[in-house]
This record gives sequence, structure tokens and C-alpha cells, in this order.
Amino acid sequence: MKVSGFTIVRNGIKYFYPFREAILSILPICDELIVNVGTSEDNTLEVIKSIDSNKIKILNRTWDMSLRDGGKVLSIESNAALVKCSGDWCFYIQADEVLHEKYIPMVKDSMKKFLHNNKIEGLKFQYKHFYGSYDYYQDNYRNWYIREVRIIKNNRGIVSWGDAMDFKHSDGRKIKSINIKAEIFHYGWVRPPDTLMTKRIDFHKLYHSDETVKTFASSIQNYDDLGNLKKFKDTHPAVMLERVNLANWAFDAKLQEQYPNWIRKILIFLHPLVKRIRHKRF
Repeated sequence: MKVSGFTIVRNGIKYFYPFREAILSILPICDELIVNVGTSEDNTLEVIKSIDSNKIKILNRTWDMSLRDGGKVLSIESNAALVKCSGDWCFYIQADEVLHEKYIPMVKDSMKKFLHNNKIEGLKFQYKHFYGSYDYYQDNYRNWYIREVRIIKNNRGIVSWGDAMDFKHSDGRKIKSINIKAEIFHYGWVRPPDTLMTKRIDFHKLYHSDETVKTFASSIQNYDDLGNLKKFKDTHPAVMLERVNLANWAFDAKLQEQYPNWIRKILIFLHPLVKRIRHKRF
């Protein structure tokens, strides 16, 4: 069984992505890891080159940042990395996602178990969304995606779809995936406040016109989804510990202003049963 990893990153330092940690977190599982590095304004490429592993294969590309069709540039660039993968399985990790090392045996076992099962085309992970700091995570399963496919079988016409949050067959058909108990830690909302604001506005440009982005920029606050946070009492992945220890910005989770848990659970359950909003990415 051969496993390919793949990821994309551009301006990883500028936007405070834990891209190095993301790569390192899945590297032990992979036989090769394709990294699509978009032309950047910082030393993102140099950081990736500094990782001491002959498994890493760098793909230098100039991304078309003028595309504003639902974040499509992200799936285009993800697919550019995917086509370079030669493994039986392809493990996709985004630049703000990290796999805890405690899940590595489980992930390996799942890939071995379903390798020859033609009814299974992908493995779907649970998600934990950290928010504001490394000490808190989101507890509202209506507003935040709780599962996503991150491992797919290769050479089956499966592609990254939309804004690279999903995988489908190239004709739009859903893939056959199965839930595994492994969890992805999502750190997209853990950044210094000024960097978070810059990233949110710039990321919005991948989806909307200049006028819409201007309105968005004038109306948002850094942290506009408080009220359903929980204190994180477990351990972060080992590759994240240095970054966690260096965090030096203040974040007030306002836990004292939250409803009691039993009320929150009722309110979350009664929330309109709509599709979970993927734009929580920005």
C-alpha cells in the first residue's frame, strides 16, 4: 500500500498558517508528499525546503488570484497537486489543519482495512475548530462543519471540488466515504488579531467582488462567533507545541457571558436545519 500526501499553500507566513506543522503531521503516514506552493510574498517556499525529508516534492505554481468563483482557485490548485500523487490512497491536508499523532495508527489501519473494498472511496474525519486561541474550540455543530473527507483513493476520477472543502467524482457524483474516529485539528481561526483580520478580508476576495469585499471589511469584527466556546483540556499535536507556546496575543472567550450548557444545547438543536455554513473558513 502506497500513500501520497498533498497540500497547497501560498503566503503561509504572512497569514500565520501552521503549514509546516500540517505537513509534518501527516508525513509519517506518507510515502511521498506533494506540496503546491503558490508564488508568495514571504519565505513560505524556503520554510518547506528546510523540512528534512526526501518524501517532499515541491510543485511551484503561480495561482490565478483573479478567480472569484466560489473560491475555485483552491480546488484548481489542490487538483494540480493531486494529479502528481502516485499512491493507492491520497491524504489531503490543508495549511491550517493538523493531524494529532495519536490518530496515526487508526488512520493507517483504516487505509489497510478498506484498501480493497471498492464500496469505500474516501475516509471522513471528525473536526475540532479552535477559535481565538489554542485554549478554546467551537461547540456549535450547526455553524461549523463536523466531518470532511481528507483521504481518497487514487485513479478513480475523484477530484477536489468547489473551494477545496469536498471531493467528488469529476462528473459531480458524490464519492462513497466512511466515517473514521480520527480527528483533524483546525487552527484557521487562531492567529494574531491583526493577521486574522487581514486573512479574512483577503480570503473573502476569492469568493466576492471588490464592492462586496469592501462592505465585508467595514462590517466584520475579529471574533464574531462567540457564545459557543469550550475550554480545551486535552493535548495539541506534538508538532504544534512550539507554536502554541509562542502565542502571545490576548483573547477573551467571554465564557462568563455564555448560556449554561443545557440551554446552549437546546438552542443549537433548535437552530434552523440548514446546510452548515462553510464560509466559517473566513
